[in-house]
Amino acid sequence: MTSTPSIPYTRGLHRLTEHCHAWLVPDGTWGWSNAGLVAGAGESLLVDTLFDLAMTREMLDGLGQLTGDNPIRTVVNTHANGDHWYGNELVADAQIITSRATADEMATSGPDLVRGLLTQTGPAGRFARHIFEPFDFSDITPTGATRTFDHELTMDVGGVEVRLINLGPAHTGGDTVVFVPSERVLYAGDLLFIGGTPISWAGPVSNWITACDRMLALEPELVVPGHGPVIAASGIHQVRDYLTWVQAEARARHEKGMTPEDAMRDINLGRFADLDERGRIAQNILAVYYELDPTLERVDTLEVFRRIAELEGFTE
Repeated sequence: MTSTPSIPYTRGLHRLTEHCHAWLVPDGTWGWSNAGLVAGAGESLLVDTLFDLAMTREMLDGLGQLTGDNPIRTVVNTHANGDHWYGNELVADAQIITSRATADEMATSGPDLVRGLLTQTGPAGRFARHIFEPFDFSDITPTGATRTFDHELTMDVGGVEVRLINLGPAHTGGDTVVFVPSERVLYAGDLLFIGGTPISWAGPVSNWITACDRMLALEPELVVPGHGPVIAASGIHQVRDYLTWVQAEARARHEKGMTPEDAMRDINLGRFADLDERGRIAQNILAVYYELDPTLERVDTLEVFRRIAELEGFTE
């Protein structure tokens, strides 16, 4: 795991540079995501909220030492997975910005989606309850974007230039990164899982590889992933290497006429076997197959969870 030794991977607030901060939430597995704060003169920009209200309140309280004089005026949700926006109602007074694609996905990705998984029987339900049990989805009011953009948006946050760049579709339909050029800090959202297995809910995987190249081209010095420790730019290669590997392995089996489900059982994870959430390869294979054959019938979320559960040892 490539990390930056000066930024320990411990829960809570970490100062990165003069204006940039990270809120880190180990262990980085399902639902345990990071957020960021850019504190300018008299205002701040928050990068993502967290999976439930209790976690988001804890974060907002922890950020209070910075936001008391520089209140949060803007929130950027990097994408539509709930662990990056279900806490939005607690910052509803701020302008909430997402890519247009993310705003569209939010409409169908609210807490009801997770609640539905939690009520399922069989391996998929047991797996969902195993990974989501620590979180409380009971009283969340879905709070979406009040402003959208398509490709790029440059903002002034109390004298600090902040660039929003939509590099999706990749992990989801819209994947925004937040870059602070003057301080070379990149908030990557879930385009980066460090220590965990990336998952391509939307794809195409080839576009995610391109997104990694575009992040590298920004030449950041500190990178805050959606999950995992703060890294140097070189750590982006960890995710890129996994994506190029799974793309090649899935393509080879597609050429042999194997089904995605057969392929997921056939592939040897090799050097990637030590990553957390290794069962996510089930969805990643599907993403490659969809790219190779756009006519392939899409597998629903419940069936994806069943396949991941199988690979993670949650069998009948």
